[in-house]
Amino acid sequence: MNFTRAFDMINGMEQLKKNQIHTVEIDAWNSDGAGVARIGGRAVFVPGAIPGETWEIRILKATATAVYARGERCLAADEARTAPECPVYEKCGGCALRHVSYEAELACKLQRVNDAYSRIGGLPLRAETILGAENVDHYRNKAIYAVSSVPEAGFFRKRTHQVIPVSRCALQAEASDRAAAAVCEFCRENGIPAYDEQSGRGVLRHVFTRTARSGAMQVTVVAARGFGAATGALVAHVLRACPETVGLILNINKTRGNTVLAGDFHTLWGSDTLEDVLCGHRFELSPMSFYQVNPAQAERLYAKALEYAAPEGKGTVLDLYCGAGTISLCLAAGAERVIGAEIVPEAVENARANAKRNGVHNVEFICADAGQAAQTLLQRGARPDAVVVDPPRKGLSPEVIEAVCTMQPERVVYVSCDVATQARDLKLFAARGYAAVAATAVDMFPRTMHVETVVLLGRKKVKEYFEYEYEPVNDDYLKGCVHKATYGDIAEWVQKEYGLHVSNLYIAQVKRECGLDMGENYNKGAEGHRVPKCPPEKREAILAALRYFGVIE
Repeated sequence: MNFTRAFDMINGMEQLKKNQIHTVEIDAWNSDGAGVARIGGRAVFVPGAIPGETWEIRILKATATAVYARGERCLAADEARTAPECPVYEKCGGCALRHVSYEAELACKLQRVNDAYSRIGGLPLRAETILGAENVDHYRNKAIYAVSSVPEAGFFRKRTHQVIPVSRCALQAEASDRAAAAVCEFCRENGIPAYDEQSGRGVLRHVFTRTARSGAMQVTVVAARGFGAATGALVAHVLRACPETVGLILNINKTRGNTVLAGDFHTLWGSDTLEDVLCGHRFELSPMSFYQVNPAQAERLYAKALEYAAPEGKGTVLDLYCGAGTISLCLAAGAERVIGAEIVPEAVENARANAKRNGVHNVEFICADAGQAAQTLLQRGARPDAVVVDPPRKGLSPEVIEAVCTMQPERVVYVSCDVATQARDLKLFAARGYAAVAATAVDMFPRTMHVETVVLLGRKKVKEYFEYEYEPVNDDYLKGCVHKATYGDIAEWVQKEYGLHVSNLYIAQVKRECGLDMGENYNKGAEGHRVPKCPPEKREAILAALRYFGVIE
């Protein structure tokens, strides 16, 4: 670091100190939904503030690279501000945008999507539309309730494992709230303790529910051990409180850590599956089944994916990451033929059963990863007209992108729940000759900062899609990207996403923790010389970057 930069950083720390009061204008959002102000050119993050507002703020923490503040008084409110109806909104970590109108929320999310495409992907791509939800409350068909020591049901405070008791959640179905309350009430009345993460003692860990559009509900009680002679009474208590229950399941989870569902499942009463309808198809859901939490918006998302994949209702579509076949069956309604590929054998069997149950005959499922699926189709002499991918939050690996491009489909449809990793991958597709030509955002998770996106990529000449020339990135980008991210890539990403400056030393320390090669950047220091340790907030940001670049899981 040169002396000028060091002086600037020190001078900035002297100007902004803990408990200082400042009056600021909020001019942007960050990725967590906090307002962003500027003091002396430095970003200051103010939770609960809205762009366009004037606030009196108190500095809570000022480092050389980031400043965090609390809003003391809103001096001039934006017209988008609304009064949150939830009494625990400022404590619970479930929602982020209950203090703004839904119109402002949609505008915020659309801007976030397009910022990612331009800033991370470097792409001339814009999502012109975001499909808002008709219902912004009580839309979730899956709920996971944490349990306090009392025990009481609730949700974790943001970035902690402190349980905030919640009797009525605006995101969850009303029946789910009743089920969680009933289980906790039974445990309190019968002296059954909650599970303690630190000691590993106790019984009740979580209450997990699924609700169908019909109103039927599946309740899974997650516990460190069974309830013994009290099992029958537990069943009776839950059924009295929740007569819409069609199955009560016990999950014995003995693992230490944050995993909610693990171990053995025992059906205490009723059915071990729940039936729901999506896009006109019936699906049987077990507690471990992947299923969209907002079915109304999922139908709109899948309809857009079908529109992109088979615009003329013809051709063969390959659905990678098909899971239990939800997207595949929806695609089959408008495509000539659909092939679903999934690496998990149990999911493939579920997909085949779902196709048979719904009488869908123009779809088949193979147990294979992307590379194996490509090889199978090549051996058959078949080439898909379109490939649909809906990967987990970490996005696609370079190997999967390479396998998709090797199949040379005319179209690739990329569905994503994380626009940042999607933008990164779109840049890699561009380097392989596939240009992103259309995008639509879908608000799957109202009142949170999450947003779903679906993008169409085309193999034809880009001139046919755009009025201007598009210059794909060259392969040099790949050298410092997924699995081979350079220190500069990591530092740049952390600066953009977290507003933090991280040194090569700090990056190397975190890589060392993860068992990764540190190259020449880790200096153990001479004997007796103290090497500065990476601060916790920078460590978390570096870990996030390593996950983003696919270096760690």
